[in-house]
Amino acid sequence: MADYRGDQADGLRRLFGREQTRVVAFASGSRGVGKTTLVANLAAVLAESGREILVVDENVRHSVAALWGVHNRSDLLQVLNEEVTFDAALVPLRPGVRSLSAAHAVKCLAHLDGRQQEVLIRSLTGMERPADVILVDASPDHPLGFSPFGLAAHDTVIVASPSGQAITDAYALIKKVSLGYAHRSFRLLVNRARHLEEATAIHRNMARLSHGRGVARLVFAGFVPQDEAVSPSSRLRQPSAIAQPEAPSSRAYRAIATELLGWPVAEECAGGLEHFVQQLLHLSQHIDPQPIYA
Repeated sequence: MADYRGDQADGLRRLFGREQTRVVAFASGSRGVGKTTLVANLAAVLAESGREILVVDENVRHSVAALWGVHNRSDLLQVLNEEVTFDAALVPLRPGVRSLSAAHAVKCLAHLDGRQQEVLIRSLTGMERPADVILVDASPDHPLGFSPFGLAAHDTVIVASPSGQAITDAYALIKKVSLGYAHRSFRLLVNRARHLEEATAIHRNMARLSHGRGVARLVFAGFVPQDEAVSPSSRLRQPSAIAQPEAPSSRAYRAIATELLGWPVAEECAGGLEHFVQQLLHLSQHIDPQPIYA
């Protein structure tokens, strides 16, 4: 007779022997700040360190997969409707990196029935090759005004570039999400900065304004320098961190990836991946979108 208790104990040891899956969402107040390129490079760098990375991509066009010259086969919505399996919807981009298109599913999360919710929980928590890190490339076009993935993630990173308009848009997004959804903690990553001093000055000014007005806590997540190496490597269909590992931007991606793995997880987020999915469903279905547009 099989020893089911022994099998269960072995499974629990494997489960608790792994580090908790970290979910980090990247959002921006405006387009054109390099968010998707950033996510692609961080995914590649994290995979190089031996992690399994899942990129949840909410973009229809200009997706992370497209940067590798790959097309997403299916959307998470088709998985939830049981038209395709979860594994069939995953697109391998390079060793250790898989992409999951959620451009259509993310707009329907507030209306999932019980069966679809079960499929979502089972799919994300029961991956054959569990993800160590889930990176969410959040779309600015969600009908709730902000991606539920960004609200449920362990960390929400706002990506801004040094232009005045991008900074204004980034702060406006932080303020709207804070007032509309009581989301009080963000990280700010400055992309395409000329130097560290410029990036820290942007963070300092935004953090002071945000704190002074009681909006949110804004933590500096680092910066990526303006780097001509990024453009040529994009034509090679691979992230610059892989094509030109010694470039200044590539070194910055590695530094950010290393710090990301060490970011503390809030106590209320310590329930693991299943807790994240439950939070995702709750936030999608129980938050009134009206305040964010007020």
